[in-house]
Amino acid sequence: MTQSPTEAQDLGRMPPQAVEVEQAVLGAMMLEQRAIVRAVEILDESCFYHAPHSRIFAAMTDLFERGTAVDQLTLTEELKRRGQLDDVGGVVYLAKLGSEVATTANIDFHARIVFEKALSRKLIETASGVIERAYAADEDVQTLLDNAEQQLFTLSENQIGEGFEPLEKVMGETFEHLERVHAGAGTVLGVDTGFADLNDQMSGFQKGDLIILAARPSVGKTAFALTLARNAAVEAGVGMAIFSLEMSKMQLAQRLLSVETKVDLHKLRTGRLRDEDWMNLTNNIERLARAPIYIDDTPGISVLEARAKARRLQREHGVGMVIIDYLQLMSGHIRTQSREQEISHISRGLKAMAKELDVPVLALSQLSRAVESRTDRRPQLSDLRESGSLEQDADVVMFIYRPEMYDLKSPDGESLEGLAQIIIGKQRNGPVGSVDLMWNKESATYEAMAPGWRMEPEEY
Repeated sequence: MTQSPTEAQDLGRMPPQAVEVEQAVLGAMMLEQRAIVRAVEILDESCFYHAPHSRIFAAMTDLFERGTAVDQLTLTEELKRRGQLDDVGGVVYLAKLGSEVATTANIDFHARIVFEKALSRKLIETASGVIERAYAADEDVQTLLDNAEQQLFTLSENQIGEGFEPLEKVMGETFEHLERVHAGAGTVLGVDTGFADLNDQMSGFQKGDLIILAARPSVGKTAFALTLARNAAVEAGVGMAIFSLEMSKMQLAQRLLSVETKVDLHKLRTGRLRDEDWMNLTNNIERLARAPIYIDDTPGISVLEARAKARRLQREHGVGMVIIDYLQLMSGHIRTQSREQEISHISRGLKAMAKELDVPVLALSQLSRAVESRTDRRPQLSDLRESGSLEQDADVVMFIYRPEMYDLKSPDGESLEGLAQIIIGKQRNGPVGSVDLMWNKESATYEAMAPGWRMEPEEY
């Protein structure tokens, strides 16, 4: 938040500042170490409007970090060493700062004033930059809007932190949470997946989590994601934001209709529907249409643009979960990066989106071909394609495994067609494991197994 030319100055107006309050902060810091501790929790050198004050603050904090006492003498020597003593007004100005403050009691109040003035200047600077870029007209308007929204959101988040909290308070809040969980034991704490066995393993998808759903092409990633979206939106009314980078809105709508009605997806696409199929569609389309599902099919969308759109949607309609289909089709912020760096940037951005919106973000991902070169075709964390950062950034990593894709048979030689397994390869706050499901090829949907039925590893 350093001083710079702003639109306010261009219009002959003085930018927001409080030089006398800045003096009071610096004087208090020279008076008592406690004031330094409080000031550095709220301010940094860029918060000061008067450039000499910024240099004095930086010298003070450096002395403090080195364990040196901060007073007029040590500060004078430090500024001499930096060659900045004359720039800040010399010994006379330092003496004035130290003599005009009698107490450090108001350090918090004064530091907050300095911070808020700096934030106001940064807001003016940001707005001026947006105005200049809009006049230049050398970039896409939507990109300009998205960047402006992100900059303003960053400013709104740039507030003074609350700092440490005593364990006693944290424990009290934690115990209240545990009591609520205990009272609702057996209920799903996050977004309901619609699959009892999966809910048992994860208690639904949790707020702020980045969930990676990975599989080889054509295994059914989109189908599983849409089944999850349908279950949460239709059955529980959870708002779903779906970024479809591979399929159009109409293709996704057809798939959702097939999930809802179990009408053969191929027949639905080609229009070869029987009378009973039409009746089924007619009876169920309204229920699906009322579900809070929102689709964006912008190809190659960047993580920055996706965050901006999801943020807007949450503000206007409420969002309980975001789905990205799929991660490798997103574009990075810097085109000159390697693909691995680009994927790393995207995964960090998606995790930031989950935390910012306080919703689970489910990102579909391709697996590398390495899985097909092994005898055991079950996916592993090392199979995540192009970046180890996916494993690092994700709170949960799930894989889809369908043995029929590899023409595998049971030990008895029986077909394993229609059998599927969701493998939980990582869960930051829970156990790893697997859940068995049935794959319905006609409607491209996943369905729960019969209660108590489970495939053993040796079976496939």
